[in-house]
Amino acid sequence: MRNKIIVQKMLRMIDTIGSYCKGVSYTDFINNSMLIEACVFNLSQIGEISSKVDRAFEEEYPEIPWRQIYGLRNRIVHDYEGVNKQLVWEIISDDLPALRGELEDILKA
Repeated sequence: MRNKIIVQKMLRMIDTIGSYCKGVSYTDFINNSMLIEACVFNLSQIGEISSKVDRAFEEEYPEIPWRQIYGLRNRIVHDYEGVNKQLVWEIISDDLPALRGELEDILKA
């Protein structure tokens, strides 16, 4: 039950980022520091909460890149070399939709 709650929270955060970026171009994104900060905050929260799932749950759903998600959180929080805006945009536009689908599939199972 706890793991499913974590997945639900991750989905809400992904949806929040999606609502912030709806209709936004890359150029608009990189020129809007408030938007960047809001998205980076939610990405760091996704990373933090992803580390709370049980090891057995991680192993049951290896298609979810649990370690990479948490690793992104570490890069953001510790600001290693600054936040790469292009990388953040690629995660938002390319990776989050796929992750969202995989997390939804977990809830359906």
